[in-house]
Amino acid sequence: MMEQGNQIVNLTFEFAVLAMRVSQVLEEKKRFAHANQLFKSGTSIGANVREAQGAQSRADFLHKMKIAYKEAEETEYWLLLVKEYKDVSIETVVFERLTSIKKVLGRIITTTTEKLKQEKK
Repeated sequence: MMEQGNQIVNLTFEFAVLAMRVSQVLEEKKRFAHANQLFKSGTSIGANVREAQGAQSRADFLHKMKIAYKEAEETEYWLLLVKEYKDVSIETVVFERLTSIKKVLGRIITTTTEKLKQEKK
């Protein structure tokens, strides 16, 4: 379900699938609370990015992207918590993909913030 030419939509969709897989492993280990939290935050990143695609204004777009970034931060917290507990192995690629998403979101947020500032001048 790739959207041609939209890197952040594609990255966050692929990451959501990874988050679902890790959540499934956590459920198999009977770590239901962690599985649920990771599932919600890990899939919410992409949901907010997709919602931003239909934003009503640049400010609305920025707001939704900031929410996506916050969800990425929360997801990282849950992944680190699971990793520290050491009964479930989190592949390095999961952290690498999340880091890539955070970098792209950061650039989008910075660029959009600058454009909004220029519009107000």
